[in-house]
Amino acid sequence: MTTADLLLHPVRLRIIQAMLGRDALTTRDLGERLPEIAPATLYRHVGALVDAEVLTVVAERKVRGTVERTLRLREERTSVDADDPELDAEALRGGFLAYLASLAGAFDGYLDGPRTTLAADLVGFRQIAVHATDDEWRTALAGMREAIAPLLQREQAPPGARRRILATVSLPAD
Repeated sequence: MTTADLLLHPVRLRIIQAMLGRDALTTRDLGERLPEIAPATLYRHVGALVDAEVLTVVAERKVRGTVERTLRLREERTSVDADDPELDAEALRGGFLAYLASLAGAFDGYLDGPRTTLAADLVGFRQIAVHATDDEWRTALAGMREAIAPLLQREQAPPGARRRILATVSLPAD
């Protein structure tokens, strides 16, 4: 199985996204966060991610005759190589649709949960177009990465911090 096949599968993508920004979760915790995924399906895909070393088992304990695993995401293993020859247009299209579906699911979860207002919760989505050379755009993207780097490097959330999702798509429009 290619890295793209592994990571861009809709269920595995949801598991990875549920783990992002969290120290460690048990498979049971994942099941509670992803109730739309049947337990057998969840365990099968968690197993595939463990086998591929995308998830690492950091602890195991016996719970009512079974072994409960605590998992940690290896974020450095969650990206697809843009130069991978296996990434044809169809694979990219499928992966992108899985990404969008997962993002839509996260937004649905937000809308269905306790919330105040979009403005108070700092929720937004927008699309803009800019005119930039490739070098200018690389510089702009590097600036965005630099701006959020301190937040990504936190080992734990400080008091009052909320887990947030920042999703980006960048593509030429012409």
